[in-house]
Amino acid sequence: MQQPISKEGFQKLKEEWEHLKFVERPEMQRQVGAAAAEGDRSENAAYTYGKMRLRDIDRRLRELDKILDQAKVIELAIPKDGSIRFGATVTLEEETTKKQKTYTLVGVQEIDPLQGKISISSPVGKALLGKYKGESVAITIPKGTFNYTVLEILYK
Repeated sequence: MQQPISKEGFQKLKEEWEHLKFVERPEMQRQVGAAAAEGDRSENAAYTYGKMRLRDIDRRLRELDKILDQAKVIELAIPKDGSIRFGATVTLEEETTKKQKTYTLVGVQEIDPLQGKISISSPVGKALLGKYKGESVAITIPKGTFNYTVLEILYK
């Protein structure tokens, strides 16, 4: 199943894969080889750490392989109808408290809640897709259902 991702998100993951494969892994292999040459491996902390780090790198490389193979790069374009789609940055206002929140709708592999990047398949993302500026939207999250008004939709 293909997973939507922005061009920037895909490039970031590809760069991480290349760094792990061509920089970190060869360096760690060199360190493990040097530690193994020191003799007794059973009490060699550098050797033990290096082997564990190599396993972590290999695990992440396999994970990135799978993500990149399933990725479907979405070219960000402003929809002609002005609705909320993948890549939109949306500002919402909670109808009772008047508090504003801003979210950018991204693929699962790009989420970063601290920067307001949420997945289009999250409850909030699903509720926002297809909505328009000025439209009200009810969003159900574990805390309950909240009503928001779409104040602004931007595409960068």
